[in-house]
Amino acid sequence: MKLISACLIGCECRYDQKSCRTHLGEQLLSQGKAIPVCPEQLGGLPTPRPPAEIVGGDGFDVLDGRAKIVDNQGNDVTDIFLAGAHQALKIAQTAGVTSAILKENSPSCGSSFIYDGTFTGKKVQGVGLTAALFLRNGIEVSSERRE
Repeated sequence: MKLISACLIGCECRYDQKSCRTHLGEQLLSQGKAIPVCPEQLGGLPTPRPPAEIVGGDGFDVLDGRAKIVDNQGNDVTDIFLAGAHQALKIAQTAGVTSAILKENSPSCGSSFIYDGTFTGKKVQGVGLTAALFLRNGIEVSSERRE
């Protein structure tokens, strides 16, 4: 069983209330091989919501208290993102998930790249918060672009 970012199966749960539907996501879901989640919604964020980026590092740095997640209005939303990441992990562990396909570039789900925290569209290598939490707990993560 895989966990997959809900936006990849067509759920309009991104910050901009859009989806990033992929054929693979729909296929895995229809075959009963994937569980869709949106960590940001699980944490309690509304849709739509202001875009957010990690400031001061990546998801591992957020887990270790060295970075934070802020939205483009300057609000610190770190605790909400942490709550959602932990809820996603709980779902994954309960379902026996060993791998996840997560939406690249997201402050939650990015598995190789995230935005740099300046809201200028620049991407840097790094992982999102949920991806980091999954990796720390033995769940393999990959991008929808590598599947």
